[in-house]
Amino acid sequence: MSDAYNAQAIKTVKFGGSSLADANQFRKVKAIITAEPNRRYVVPSAPGKRNSVDTKITDMLYTCQKLAAESKPFDDVLEQIRNRYLEIAQELELSFDPTDELNIIAAKLKSGATKDYAASRGEYLNGLLLSDYLGFPFVDAAEVIVFSDNGVLMQEETMTALRNRLSKMEHAVIPGFYGATVNGEIITFSRGGSDITGSLVARAVRAQMYENWTDVSGVLVADPRIIPNAAVINTITYEELRELSYMGATVLHEDAIFPVRAAGIPINIRNTNDPDAAGTLIVADDSADSDAATGYTITGIAGRKGFCAINIQKAMMNAELGFCRKVLSVLEELGISFEHMPSGIDTMSIILHEDAIRGREQTVLSRIRKAVSPDSCAIEHGISLLAVVGRGMRRTRGTAARIFAALAHARINIKMIDQGSSELNIIIGLLDGDFEEAIRRIYGVFVDASMQPEE
Repeated sequence: MSDAYNAQAIKTVKFGGSSLADANQFRKVKAIITAEPNRRYVVPSAPGKRNSVDTKITDMLYTCQKLAAESKPFDDVLEQIRNRYLEIAQELELSFDPTDELNIIAAKLKSGATKDYAASRGEYLNGLLLSDYLGFPFVDAAEVIVFSDNGVLMQEETMTALRNRLSKMEHAVIPGFYGATVNGEIITFSRGGSDITGSLVARAVRAQMYENWTDVSGVLVADPRIIPNAAVINTITYEELRELSYMGATVLHEDAIFPVRAAGIPINIRNTNDPDAAGTLIVADDSADSDAATGYTITGIAGRKGFCAINIQKAMMNAELGFCRKVLSVLEELGISFEHMPSGIDTMSIILHEDAIRGREQTVLSRIRKAVSPDSCAIEHGISLLAVVGRGMRRTRGTAARIFAALAHARINIKMIDQGSSELNIIIGLLDGDFEEAIRRIYGVFVDASMQPEE
């Protein structure tokens, strides 16, 4: 990227809760923003944890709302919130005082304000505080992030509102995580939704880059709780990140990809505590070489526990017209979605979330038995899904064989295999008890041979 490009490029920067947890973190954030004048539009989260035993501001606000709904006092919790913001402001030598705003919040909570309203106030107050510290104008997200009455983001209306407001401003602080309906009711995204706000702002201002600052130096090949010091992915495509995010990678909210992807804006995941690290660049170009992205054939490994399998067997199943449709109709009628459906000639399995079926197991089984009269039908619990993702797998022979050989050597039984036509990922079903070891073995085969235990 040339210096001339850098001089003209607009950047939207989003900072997570850990990046704004205390005054020292605020100083790091200001240093990052002032280091490049083109970092013009800033999206903050609410203050996160300062240490492992601390409580996030958002969680304290949820507590206030819960107590208010039960007609119980919440003054002590609100005072803790006030002191947290005051402590930051005083250390930064600012005159910012949240007392008046917190009085308004308290009054609304006592009048029956929603959970969404309560949760949004962490970002709102932090936006005011950061605006004061940076000297940038504050833009209330409730005025520019537009939701329908049933809580669905209205993208066109949001783009119009953001562009109308921000086109007149050289700089702005827009708090993340929330917006409002046209009637003024506050609506929040799901947890981590400040990423989405940053993405929307980046698209609205036609940014050349969306920097998402957090507490890790980019997207990692595997979960660092399982693989300490896991390698960083240098470059990843939107498609690959979408696959990893869906399967449990949590660096970026999965829905934050869509607004910038449509505009071709790259995302750069950066570390507030290590601003010199290049981080991970998320791009649209899926023709890029995966080995250049990570140095390995695969791009990343991610997975989740908490699934189950409905295993159905019936002789001559393949010859019975409409068999699968009848089974899936049962799930549709019960409002249950599924993840995967591997099948054989006389067997099929349906992988779904445990939560979707909990308490309704016998209802589901009896309805399926009535619909298709299977020879056997049972539910298997304790299933994990593991995704090995990488565009390099499309052109590298033997990738699947290396994965399955690694699991076989570890005596890990595979319950399901699913590979899409894109050849971008291989999804493996296995027992919960094998989940962590499977990740270690696959990581060892493709990334770090020292992770392979001696046989």
